[in-house]
Amino acid sequence: MEGPVRPQSLMFTLLGIYVLGRDTALYSGSVIDVFARLGLSEEAVRSTLTRMVKRGLLERHRQGRKVYFGLTEHAAEVLEDGRRRIWETGAVNNGWDGTWTVVGFSLPDSRRSTRHDLRSQLVWAGFGLLQSGLWIAPGTKDVAGVLAPLELGDHVTVLTARAFKPTEAADLVRKAFDTEQVAGRYRAFLDRWDTGDPLPAAPDDLARQLLLHNDWLQLVRQDPHLPAEHLPDDWPAIRAEHVFHTLARLYEPRARRLADTVLDELPVRSGEGRPSSGGE
Repeated sequence: MEGPVRPQSLMFTLLGIYVLGRDTALYSGSVIDVFARLGLSEEAVRSTLTRMVKRGLLERHRQGRKVYFGLTEHAAEVLEDGRRRIWETGAVNNGWDGTWTVVGFSLPDSRRSTRHDLRSQLVWAGFGLLQSGLWIAPGTKDVAGVLAPLELGDHVTVLTARAFKPTEAADLVRKAFDTEQVAGRYRAFLDRWDTGDPLPAAPDDLARQLLLHNDWLQLVRQDPHLPAEHLPDDWPAIRAEHVFHTLARLYEPRARRLADTVLDELPVRSGEGRPSSGGE
């Protein structure tokens, strides 16, 4: 299989497909069995589970000598956001209403680390830098959740706006976003998946399903979702999205049967119990 595999992002992928919305927890041993198909060691899986518990993303549930891992409320919110981006928002923005969300800020040098954190969060939320201290994103973005933890106070201004002549929306896209970089990521996805036999070294369709969904989610999370009318007609996200949906449908039945065989599940009520203090 090609490229490095990040255990935590793959763990999120597994949980998003097989745990989200089901009030269930997975036995660590069965997760190790699944990830062995992807070339990940038992040590890597156990350390990933432990880190995710410490970060408040997973909680432990005991049954006898077995330890199961279920989602916390915060992890469920993260995964639900990913589900919306994959299945509802999509990769191609054909419904842009002409508005932009504008974020302007000016922070003193004493808050340099906050400035760095804010820029990182804005990029993650789909914003591009138009000019010094002024960031834009297509559509109306709810940035309150991004800004609140940073305690910016009067240092930040958030507006919605439209372009007026002599400014053109196409110019804003060109100035604030590296469209070639975004396109390059979609072309890399197509190089890997738009073939007659994607990932022939993968052992089965469960492994392919997890890698496919993981690759696609990383793509759409990094995509600023720019208006299609201001992108080239051959924008590669159009083809890439078609390939993703086609392969997702192809892999799902066999992957689901394999997962039902391999994954050991424990029913849990949402928010039930406290994290176990034991190991996994």
